[in-house]
Amino acid sequence: MAGWTLVKVALLSDCYPPRLGGIERQVHDLAHELVRAGHEVEVFTATTGPAGERGGVIEIEDGVTVHRLAIPLPNGLPVNPFAPPEVRRRLLAGRFDVAHAHLGVVSPFATDLVRVALGVGLPVAATVHCVLGRWVPVMRAAGHLRRWAGRGVALSAVSRMAAAQVREAAGGARVGVLNNGIDAAWWAAGEAGAADRSGADGIHVVTAMRLVSRKRPLALLGALHEARRQLDPSVPLRATVAGEGPQRRAMEAYVRARDLDWVSMPGRLDREGLRRMHHAGDLYVTTARLEAFGIAALEARAAGLPVVAPAGTGVDDVVEDGVDGLLVSSDAGVAEAVARLAGDDALRRRMRAHLRQDPPRQDWPATVAATLDEYRRAGAR
Repeated sequence: MAGWTLVKVALLSDCYPPRLGGIERQVHDLAHELVRAGHEVEVFTATTGPAGERGGVIEIEDGVTVHRLAIPLPNGLPVNPFAPPEVRRRLLAGRFDVAHAHLGVVSPFATDLVRVALGVGLPVAATVHCVLGRWVPVMRAAGHLRRWAGRGVALSAVSRMAAAQVREAAGGARVGVLNNGIDAAWWAAGEAGAADRSGADGIHVVTAMRLVSRKRPLALLGALHEARRQLDPSVPLRATVAGEGPQRRAMEAYVRARDLDWVSMPGRLDREGLRRMHHAGDLYVTTARLEAFGIAALEARAAGLPVVAPAGTGVDDVVEDGVDGLLVSSDAGVAEAVARLAGDDALRRRMRAHLRQDPPRQDWPATVAATLDEYRRAGAR
């Protein structure tokens, strides 16, 4: 196992594109980055394909083989309790070197497939992508993470905060930290010119999120409102909140009620649209407290934006307080930090200069290398 150079990997995930979400996107990008590095990758998922493909259909997308093991369920729910026997057959036939499961709080498909992979003798890595929070006692009582660790599964989570929770749920087992990855150079491309306009036409605060209560978008608007109150009235301030979701109507009502006509909500943006938004911005802000990692903050940091965020989340792995942005303890702290950065051109420019010179360590080559280390750890055990 230590002599591995190129490997054949089975990625196991309930969710995969065309579903939208953080796990889906990371598993997709990891698969393609592993292939780009010369490895073989096959994805096993309970998500239907773009045209509703399911029932074991196999697709090839840019060198990645995708096994669509979905069954017809309402809203395309990515669950298939009948998949294990067929996946077992395919894993045995595929001569894989390692299996890598990607898990949220509730991941019945990937959980079943960890057992299948162990049953056919594969080394298994398992990465938790979510905040367990109040589910820690439940998962500790269920015991599967502890049992997996006892059978040699290399457990990991996407941040130090998330890893601590997984460790507790797994009864103190070793849990690695496997940060998500991005193409840092792509996000930075064109940023140098954008940085030169910092504050030229007022301060532009940007953010991107799903407009759901877990991301606390109303708290974000409240922090922006308070930051505007604290900021010198002579400093123009505007904000762009990119994203879509069920909280939009409540947010629009909040904006109308408080005359926040300087806040725009353009809806969901694709990656190119997000990059353009970041390059037109001066700082990035989030009030989310249940961030296992904070991929949106990492993308903003890579694009050269100082980040304001609550401390004690996965964003701690992305942002060094006072260097890459400001980490705070409360919503009031978010408002104060936004007002401080908006009103201090020298601080903002100093941070942006640092961000241009010091790309994030979660670039894909480093993330792929760390992933392979987890595979070796699984194999060694």
